[in-house]
Amino acid sequence: MEKDNFEKLLRALSHRKPFRSYTVEFVNGENIEVDHPEALIVRAGVAVYLSADGTPAWFDHLGVARVVGDAAQASPGPKAASA
Repeated sequence: MEKDNFEKLLRALSHRKPFRSYTVEFVNGENIEVDHPEALIVRAGVAVYLSADGTPAWFDHLGVARVVGDAAQASPGPKAASA
């Protein structure tokens, strides 16, 4: 995902009123659900997520396949090559 799109999209989803959770899907198949507007900080193409139990996770724009939010447009990730 492009760095600028990554930052703009995550900030926009975190600032929705009322806040609605969204999911960040990674290129390795894992995902996180952002369930609070202050659970994620984004800067310079890197995000830090703090889960409800206090466990931190960081990721960058290159590791994100797509971001999906309810009632939000899904952001396309890189196209997978077909064999």
